[in-house]
Amino acid sequence: MKLFFFLAAVFVLTVSADSCKKKKEGVYKGRLEIKALCMNYTIKILEGDTDTSLVTANWTDESTGKAYTNVVALGSRCNFPDSIQQGDEFYFVIDTAAARQQCAVCMAYYPTPPKKMPIRVVEK
Repeated sequence: MKLFFFLAAVFVLTVSADSCKKKKEGVYKGRLEIKALCMNYTIKILEGDTDTSLVTANWTDESTGKAYTNVVALGSRCNFPDSIQQGDEFYFVIDTAAARQQCAVCMAYYPTPPKKMPIRVVEK
């Protein structure tokens, strides 16, 4: 009987561990490195898949000369929360639908990494 309860407990723990992993899948942790005018934002990927096809591995801001690693430019300007300030860390998912949204954004230039990522900020 004790063996039955032990095996049942192991099964429950295994299933719950798998569901926790699935919830985190696709969620990234980032930090807003540069909050420049006209939403020319640069985000550093702190946690999550830093696949080089999605991020710029090494980039230097030509305005300041400061070098960054694993960064992307904000590719979804319409839905990024204004409350996130430069230096703030946040969680997000890639949201390709957000890239197609239309909103008014000024066209002033500030350098950003060549790779853009459309994101949606989520709660941890």
